[in-house]
Amino acid sequence: MKSATVKAIIPPDHRLVVELPPELPAGPAEVVVRVLDTAAEKSGPGDELLASGLFGIWKDRSDIDDSVEFARLIRQRAERRHG
Repeated sequence: MKSATVKAIIPPDHRLVVELPPELPAGPAEVVVRVLDTAAEKSGPGDELLASGLFGIWKDRSDIDDSVEFARLIRQRAERRHG
């Protein structure tokens, strides 16, 4: 079963015109409208990452003076292994 996710804003007249990808076959289909949480709509692409707890994971490490330099060294080591 093929499917597509299309994001839209419901207009005040509640009439929604949706253009679907051409790879979807013509014929019977089921349309489900899921209204997003207003807070989720306002969040940006990095908000989920910020909330993940990954930012600041090195803050208590006494062996890392410069986190940017430390990340650069990790990337260099990884590139040598794979490259």
